[in-house]
Amino acid sequence: MSRRLTTTIVAGMITGVCAGFAANRMAGSAEAAKEVAGYFHLLADVFLHLIKMIIAPLVFSTLVAGIAHMGDSKALGRIGGRAMAWFVIASLISLTLGLVFVNLFAPGEGLNLVRSGAGGGIDAQALNLRDFVLHVFPTSMVGAMADNSVLQIVVFSIFIGVGLTALGEAGKPVVVLVETMVELMLKVTGYVMRMAPLAVFGALAAAVTTEGLGVLRTFGALVGEFYLALIALWILLLAAGALFLGRRIFALIRHVREPVLLAFSTASSEAAYPRMLEQLDRFGVPRRISSFVLPLGYSFNLDGSMMYATFATMFIAQAYGIDLPLGTQITILLVLMVTSKGIAAVPRASLVVVAATLAQFDLPVEGVAFVLAVDHFMDMGRTATNVLGNAIATSVIARWEEKRGVPRGLPWSARDATPAFSDS
Repeated sequence: MSRRLTTTIVAGMITGVCAGFAANRMAGSAEAAKEVAGYFHLLADVFLHLIKMIIAPLVFSTLVAGIAHMGDSKALGRIGGRAMAWFVIASLISLTLGLVFVNLFAPGEGLNLVRSGAGGGIDAQALNLRDFVLHVFPTSMVGAMADNSVLQIVVFSIFIGVGLTALGEAGKPVVVLVETMVELMLKVTGYVMRMAPLAVFGALAAAVTTEGLGVLRTFGALVGEFYLALIALWILLLAAGALFLGRRIFALIRHVREPVLLAFSTASSEAAYPRMLEQLDRFGVPRRISSFVLPLGYSFNLDGSMMYATFATMFIAQAYGIDLPLGTQITILLVLMVTSKGIAAVPRASLVVVAATLAQFDLPVEGVAFVLAVDHFMDMGRTATNVLGNAIATSVIARWEEKRGVPRGLPWSARDATPAFSDS
């Protein structure tokens, strides 16, 4: 399904450019080109409506299920606390780095897209600190879901997830129900993503109809500059891992290169998961730690996706000529920090996060359809980064636990490892 979707998306890109070029040539005036582009963009608009439809139940179910699976024992609490501390710091670094690079490169400037919805930008008055903090806390769960207020959904999802964990056995039927809801929403998301090639066709055709072929240079700049930012993030992640692992960071790179390459080629973290567990075993990470921290990281430690979220959000603002002050950019960063948690298993999850954040700040959500044209190529890089980041995080947590005394039979260092855990 993933390979076929990739092929059809590429086909949608090519046909969209061709159709847009033909329409641009045949349109007698700018007004006529804009009208034709509006019909092309209808496909992308329908796709965006469907994306908005799944945001609330998707965030709720995945976040509640993730929290409910953390467990409540002291060991899990200690390991989970350390893991979450690492995840939060890594996410903040990734978001900040993405913000720095997108402001440095400014890939969307000069594109001058025109938003189709109401409103010409952000409502600065609505973004003051007091109102923002108050808005985070919902007065109604139903109202937050109806309004697609993602921050409020996250807040009551956290309360429900923690409550289910505290209930223990009594809460298991609800946990099973939520897990079923996760599977259902993933299935629905898969159905929605089948329309992605049509959305790509419509978005590209509309852009080329009004702007001409010159718009393609922007896509090339966006992808290239995003990968430069990812390279900088890899260097930081590996340097942070080396602070705790020392020279064994090179052994870790050797062990995880295969699952990282698998994640890059398939643009799927899940495809790399079984092999990553096996390679972490061989590296010397105790299975009791990797089997807990790695799935937790798949939900809460998305270093590549974090960078992409700020990069794409600011690119869309730049493309529509919306100037965001530094304070607003920092607020967006903090919102992305929260709204991105818990939906890593969702296909094109970052697009859902970006769409939700754009709506939160009254920025043009239709810009997501524009980015979708090259999203797969950026998805490959950010997925590989997510997998590498989780491998480093799991190894560091294991190192911390080793200092407390790892039980026999679960070695860490090469000195006391069995052959199955050697670096060869």
